[in-house]
Amino acid sequence: MRGENLNGQLTRLVSELVDRGLTLEQARKEFEKQFILASLRKSEGSFSRSAKYLGVHRNTLRNKLSTLGISSSECADARPSKRPRRI
Repeated sequence: MRGENLNGQLTRLVSELVDRGLTLEQARKEFEKQFILASLRKSEGSFSRSAKYLGVHRNTLRNKLSTLGISSSECADARPSKRPRRI
């Protein structure tokens, strides 16, 4: 998959989803959920930075989280763990 271009990766993934019987709505919701969670991981759980990456207002992002049923624990998983500082 590393040498494959984005279009090839998407084509293969979409074919797999169709083969599994997902509806367009199910696939869209899952894509949005994974895209948002990836942006939260990239922004280390910051809603403001994640919203900026996504090109939406942070309130829109919060509404989208609710609409997609993304729990606060899933959002917390995107934040880096607080490790005790070494002295």
